[in-house]
Amino acid sequence: MLIAFLTDLHANREAVSACLAHAERQNVTKYAFLGDLVGYGADPAWVMETVMDYVKRGAWVLMGNHDAGVLQDDRQGMNPVARQVVEWTRSQLSNEQLDFIRALPYRIESEDLLFVHANAWAPEKWEYIDGVMEAMRSMHATKAAITFCGHVHMPTLYHMTMTGKTGEFLPTPESSIPLSKQRRWLVIPGSVGQPRDGNPAACYATFDTETQELTYFRVPYDAEQASQKILDAGLPASLAERLLTGN
Repeated sequence: MLIAFLTDLHANREAVSACLAHAERQNVTKYAFLGDLVGYGADPAWVMETVMDYVKRGAWVLMGNHDAGVLQDDRQGMNPVARQVVEWTRSQLSNEQLDFIRALPYRIESEDLLFVHANAWAPEKWEYIDGVMEAMRSMHATKAAITFCGHVHMPTLYHMTMTGKTGEFLPTPESSIPLSKQRRWLVIPGSVGQPRDGNPAACYATFDTETQELTYFRVPYDAEQASQKILDAGLPASLAERLLTGN
């Protein structure tokens, strides 16, 4: 089974469309959306409708912090930019889409794989995996051989030996990486809808459960159109600029 992992879609229709089309050309057989379907971008309803359609065909989907934020009535603790985006996003979604978000899980397990949005030790608290120490904590919190998570918008791969030694690896796109069963792994595909590593191309990854091979991809898309839509919707200009720079 070849699984495509897409996370942090952030209501970016152009990026999501490009990644799904690219994944289809790889002959992907299963899709996993690791949360943050909405937030930041200008097409939350379209992204929600698309993901819901994939679920009907067997895709996995997780709750992300931005998805959870749309459901909250008390937004006093949010900064003004976040509050503006959340309130606008909620106004764009149907009751059916909000109910779909409400039912999303924080974690999914499939055989020796674990899917979470933020981390394995407390997926509902949205703490970040910012480096080796947090990656080690997350891997120690699960018995899964491989954890896939989003939340961090930079593609990264962590590995832990049988003795607990943990390392970090920055993957090269389109280079197949064999994930040895002699190690534990934590895979961060990077963000589809808002990359932050200085490269505006969308990120996603595939994993072959038969060969145990992981491949990261960068997919160019029409970031200018996605950026202009953010401005046209009256959302903060900083969010539009971010898509063009990848920072």
